[in-house]
Amino acid sequence: MEMQTLQDLYIDELKDLYNAENQILKALPKMIRAASHPQLKRAFTQHERQTRQHVKRLERICRNLGVNPKGKKCVGMEGVIKEGAELIQERPEPDVLDAGLIAAAQHVEHYEMAGYGCVRTYARLLGQEEHAALLQQTLDEEKDTDELLTSLAEANINVEAENDGMQSTSGGARRGTRKSGRKSAGKTRRKTTRKTTRKRTTSAR
Repeated sequence: MEMQTLQDLYIDELKDLYNAENQILKALPKMIRAASHPQLKRAFTQHERQTRQHVKRLERICRNLGVNPKGKKCVGMEGVIKEGAELIQERPEPDVLDAGLIAAAQHVEHYEMAGYGCVRTYARLLGQEEHAALLQQTLDEEKDTDELLTSLAEANINVEAENDGMQSTSGGARRGTRKSGRKSAGKTRRKTTRKTTRKRTTSAR
């Protein structure tokens, strides 16, 4: 598609968001399964329902414009989602994975917020007030989701992930101390044995 006007750019960005939303719909079930914290699972499940509505709004806007929303691949969203998928494949500790999933989801939200903010502005400039209202509704929901994820991270999940890290480090330190203690005890026993042997030899002479 050649972009000669703001209308052309507006349509191109709508298609980009449409593809991004559909990529998210495919990724969210995997994120829901991977999450262990109940509140995080609920947040992802709620956002999956919202995302379906976001897709419908974009379809409604494109019908009004007389264009097909399909036909463009959102490379930016593809990269963001791939990072989240790689994190799941690494299988970190559950609390650490939850913290990472929040980070991945917020990367997605920020990408969408930037996109929806732009197309809403274009819609207003083009006199498409109904479009602008629909896009603003989606933008508000993306912001709410981002804030919910931040509150979950700060209140529970990041703290639990940090506690897991501290316990793991402390456990390693304790194991190291025990090993060191065993080595020291072994050295002491060997020294004592050598001294006793030398004394016996001297007495025999």
